[in-house]
Amino acid sequence: MVFRLLLSVVLLASVGFAAKPCRVTFVVESSGLSGSASVFITGNQKLLGNWNPAKVRLQLLGNHRFGKTFTFPSGTFVKYKFMKGGWGQEAADENGGAFQNFLIDVRRDTTLVHPIRYWLDGKDRPVSGQITGRVEYFRSVAGKGINLRNIVVWLPPDYESDSTRRYAVLYMHDGQNIIDPRTSSFGVDWQADEIADSLIRSGKIAPFIFVGIYNTADRTAEYSPTRKGSAYSDFIIRTVKPMIDKKYRTLPDREHPTVAGSSMGGLISFMLVWEHPEVFSQAICMSPAFKIDQIDYVKNVQKYSGKKKPIRIYIDNGGVGLETRLQPGIDDMLTALSEKGYIQDRDYFWVKDLTAEHNESAWAKRLPNALIRVFAQ
Repeated sequence: MVFRLLLSVVLLASVGFAAKPCRVTFVVESSGLSGSASVFITGNQKLLGNWNPAKVRLQLLGNHRFGKTFTFPSGTFVKYKFMKGGWGQEAADENGGAFQNFLIDVRRDTTLVHPIRYWLDGKDRPVSGQITGRVEYFRSVAGKGINLRNIVVWLPPDYESDSTRRYAVLYMHDGQNIIDPRTSSFGVDWQADEIADSLIRSGKIAPFIFVGIYNTADRTAEYSPTRKGSAYSDFIIRTVKPMIDKKYRTLPDREHPTVAGSSMGGLISFMLVWEHPEVFSQAICMSPAFKIDQIDYVKNVQKYSGKKKPIRIYIDNGGVGLETRLQPGIDDMLTALSEKGYIQDRDYFWVKDLTAEHNESAWAKRLPNALIRVFAQ
């Protein structure tokens, strides 16, 4: 990946710098595009469309240049991509593969100029991997106060051959990213199907069912302590779980259902087990956003004064890029749990990978350890 970083000449005073808004200008230079072409930016911020690939159009600046300026608070960590209106139409490198997410930790007024020579055409989007095992889909499932979404269910290898057995269930957020690279937002999935199949067949974990709940354009709000977050939690508890328990041979009591996710998905997983221990007993929280920007769920744990909850929590994090910004919140959460009487390596588990970035490949690498912690026989 090659891009040119131009810093503006505007110098911000050091006093109160962290609280000041910063103007960030994104520019794409692409000689292969005509003036009638549409170029979009998308990313992990609301201003960038929350990963909607056709919501935020760049303006034509002339001479095959497209750009737009946004204002972010200083300290905002921005992940972004460029595309021509849809997934599979991303900016590509000379080898024909989509660029990984571009990253910037906003600290000052900045202009970022990206020379882009190649674009995917939307027809042959490169993917890595396939679906392993038996999956079933529920389309456009409705929940009160939230968007419709698809749900994918993966069944363990012996589900059909052993009709008397019942199974624990793992409910996973960002469901389109966990087993199928063709539906994954970035062409790389968690490989949860291959990992679970291998661990089950080798006897390292007990067979289980996992349920992938797709995200929507409201992902950030639905995975946060907001009204939509409460609606999403209710959707899982009152709609998805009863539907799964009715159709499949599950172990529905609170001891067996587990929730899992990464980043904001790690936060909502923690919220579900913390606020609904009568429903879920365990959570897998990978790179969780416990305390970042306007979010601070650590306070909820610190303020809790009731009895110790009968829950187990797996928490992990990487050490590169956005992972470093998540670390303080994770440290605070680990301290809060300890102060409330939760014992490390019994009630909660903590894993750190200093070399890991904030992406599906990193979470796939850590998933086997997480599943063994949760489903070991």
